[in-house]
Amino acid sequence: MSIWPVLKDEELSPRAAAVFADIKAVRKTDFINNFWRVLASDPALLARTWDSLKQVMAPGALDPQVKEMLYVAVSIANGCEYCIRSHTAAARAKGMSEAQLGELLAVVGMASETNRLATGLQVPVDEAFLPDPKTD
Repeated sequence: MSIWPVLKDEELSPRAAAVFADIKAVRKTDFINNFWRVLASDPALLARTWDSLKQVMAPGALDPQVKEMLYVAVSIANGCEYCIRSHTAAARAKGMSEAQLGELLAVVGMASETNRLATGLQVPVDEAFLPDPKTD
């Protein structure tokens, strides 16, 4: 059960309703998921989060599918089931295949294992991997 209520459209403040309208317009959908419906209890938090997400996930140097796949990877690392499921659905909608999902999961698993090994063993960082002070 959510800490805050999952608000229905008729329960929204005018500010939250305006954010929902923008979400619908940007995403070209009538569906507003439960994440946004819970955040709507705090319209300022809702607006700030939506504005930030809209900027980060907007078209840029990274392909939208890649951004969603990165979101899935970080969500796995952070243990957020909601985000794993919602961003896996978004990545699939943007063209991610089951083979790509399988490789993504393999990379996440491998990175988790080797990160823990390097951390546990306190492996020193190679000088070749450090920034070059002449170019920074």
